Amino acid sequence: MKFLVILAVAMACAAADVSHIVRSDDYEVPIVKSGYELSPEGAFQYFYEAGNGIVAQADGVMKRVSSADEPALEVRGSFRYISPDGTPVETTYVAGEQGYVASGSHLPVPPPIPELILRGLAYTAAHQPATVEKVYKP
Repeated sequence: MKFLVILAVAMACAAADVSHIVRSDDYEVPIVKSGYELSPEGAFQYFYEAGNGIVAQADGVMKRVSSADEPALEVRGSFRYISPDGTPVETTYVAGEQGYVASGSHLPVPPPIPELILRGLAYTAAHQPATVEKVYKP
């Protein structure tokens, strides 16, 4: 029984895909351009461009959030690269009060809301039930 277990483990190791472990030239990408600036107030800018076509940039600024006294960081940026199938991919994003909001032609888009559901939502919004105040008598 032990022999079968050892044989199974040996066959699994022999059949394992270790191509991601083997070092190749694809992992050595030169940085063509890069830059970074940081202000004492917390704002920043960075950009870089790699030799394989990957480009990224971002700008961060400190903003006052209306609901809080503390400033919050808002980051706007973009990155682009060529996918393995040769399609150029570009994404722009804003990270701030609304969370992380990305846009790009490669991102999925939800289907339109059916007309019947839109009419139902409009009807529900127009016909809200009257609120009844509870009278509490001790």
